[in-house]
Amino acid sequence: MRDPRSLYELNADVEVPLGLPLVAGLTGFADAGSAVAQTTEYLLTTLDSEVVATFDADELLDYRARRPVILFEGDHLTDYRPPRLSLDLARDELGQPFLLLTGFEPDFQWERFGAAVLGLIERFEVSSTTWINSIPMPVPHTRPIGVTVSGNRTDLIEAMSVWRPTTQVPANALHLVEYRLQTQGHPTTGFVLLVPHYLSDAEFPSAAVTALEAVSASTGRIFPTDSLREQGREFTARIDEQVAENGELAKLVHTLEERHDDYMEGTSLRSPLTDEDGELPSADEIGAELEKFLARRRNRDAGDD
Repeated sequence: MRDPRSLYELNADVEVPLGLPLVAGLTGFADAGSAVAQTTEYLLTTLDSEVVATFDADELLDYRARRPVILFEGDHLTDYRPPRLSLDLARDELGQPFLLLTGFEPDFQWERFGAAVLGLIERFEVSSTTWINSIPMPVPHTRPIGVTVSGNRTDLIEAMSVWRPTTQVPANALHLVEYRLQTQGHPTTGFVLLVPHYLSDAEFPSAAVTALEAVSASTGRIFPTDSLREQGREFTARIDEQVAENGELAKLVHTLEERHDDYMEGTSLRSPLTDEDGELPSADEIGAELEKFLARRRNRDAGDD
């Protein structure tokens, strides 16, 4: 393996205190409800931060699979937004510092990237590592977003993990980092948000709020969430309105509510995914009902003009 340190460039102008917690969230294969994207963007735009290390996108990213954005105005190009993967020194709402790893999930060189992250953790004597991810689940939007907690922080697992399956899942690059850190006995926690599957392609602000609450529980850092909470209330109100005006959609959501509540009450259900027969309303079913509702509403509004 080539030297992992050559994957990134350190900013010599930033002095990093030793012993800070590290928070990480990378966008890539799965990000249900855009939870990771919303959370990391919110942290970078609302908190004071400085770049500590910048990773080499040309080494790690498949540009053809995830093309960067370029702005075309009339007859010429005016802006290029290169992909970003960086380690920042940030400060929470109370001014408490922490390290923040954000950006794209690497397409290539996972072992070398993982070694690079572990090297930075050792260099800055990181006290704990916390990362977030999100997956679609057949759960209703009318219930609090649950999380699955991994790692070696048993206090957080016991207090917060609502679903503890034994299963094989497609890996994230940060899974590899967590796996390596566990073997070293480094305090590490992964939070997987369980986002309603019929909202997985939407920007669901409540998912970002849950992510920030989880990170706060792990790190003791405090984040401003008022604007995200207000966005979440507005988003949920729009979904509730659609559900209330559509009997079939209301029935599907009610079914998810019953199965969710049964599971949370500790019934014999093995998971919130299915009933005893293994059946559940699919994302396609709920999505189709939403589409039909919106189409009828557009036609009705057009008729009023």
